[in-house]
Amino acid sequence: MSQQSCESCGMPIDSGQYCQYCTDDAGNLQDFDTRFAAMTSWQQRSDPGASAEKVAADTLAYLATMPAWRDHPRVSGAGSTSW
Repeated sequence: MSQQSCESCGMPIDSGQYCQYCTDDAGNLQDFDTRFAAMTSWQQRSDPGASAEKVAADTLAYLATMPAWRDHPRVSGAGSTSW
């Protein structure tokens, strides 16, 4: 059985588009702000010495590689967005 990756965060999953962490109770993809907050929080815990600006920039760069987010205005326009 081949594993897929969540189109939102890249986590390995067995089926579907999104993992359990990226979906709401109905199985729909969470909104961008919810996912961005969760992913920056995870990144901050992984690299506690990083500044909030670096964590946000790194998270946006990663999200730009994910099918669910690469065309989102907050990701594609990240160069001019202030967090």
